Amino acid sequence: MSPRRNRPKDARGAASSGRTEDDTPGRYGGWQSTENWQGEDFSVRHVAGAAAGGKTYRCPGCDQLIPSGVPHVVAWPQHAGVDDRRHWHKACWNAKDRRTTRVQRSRNAPRF
Repeated sequence: MSPRRNRPKDARGAASSGRTEDDTPGRYGGWQSTENWQGEDFSVRHVAGAAAGGKTYRCPGCDQLIPSGVPHVVAWPQHAGVDDRRHWHKACWNAKDRRTTRVQRSRNAPRF
């Protein structure tokens, strides 16, 4: 027997998901929204762990690697191209206003 689903229904009789029109789920297993940061609008896509396979990325917030299969955030200025996309840890993206402008690396850390 399937578990019972207690979701509120909208006027059409369909269960509502609670998401806005801007937070549409995409092919990356997450959702996309628009955020304003430093006076510029950024497109922010939340990528689920299962959809984040195959590549490793370097987070610009902490300068650490994001291994494949780890949920993360992809952010880019709205009026920019594909080359300006940056992959962030979710915690680093949320703490971007509290970070300093210059990342401190250890002496043995590689410079990318």
